[in-house]
Amino acid sequence: MTQDISAHARNVQISQQKARLVVDLVRGHDVLAALDTLKFVQNKAAKPVSKLIASAMANAEENFGISRDDLYIYRIFADQGPTRKWRRFGARGRFKPWLRRSSHITVVLREREA
Repeated sequence: MTQDISAHARNVQISQQKARLVVDLVRGHDVLAALDTLKFVQNKAAKPVSKLIASAMANAEENFGISRDDLYIYRIFADQGPTRKWRRFGARGRFKPWLRRSSHITVVLREREA
């Protein structure tokens, strides 16, 4: 039976649509290859995603004794988080809403079968 190692990042201050662009790059890759890929991605979502993958990798090593070389990203997804409604005042006394979107990112790692 395979062990699922997961980590969650909640209320990340980036929209889920933008986070999914980065998440789709690393889905199914080895953990170390995914971290190397994310170093060179020029997107605001790359930093929290790489921190989350590194956290899940540390969980696997500390709690389950699994080597980081054997891990791959089994599932990774970004869901919609709470939206903070901000305001900007416009001409003629009008109100222009700004929606500050956030997301919840989840990663699930598994060990490669030999």
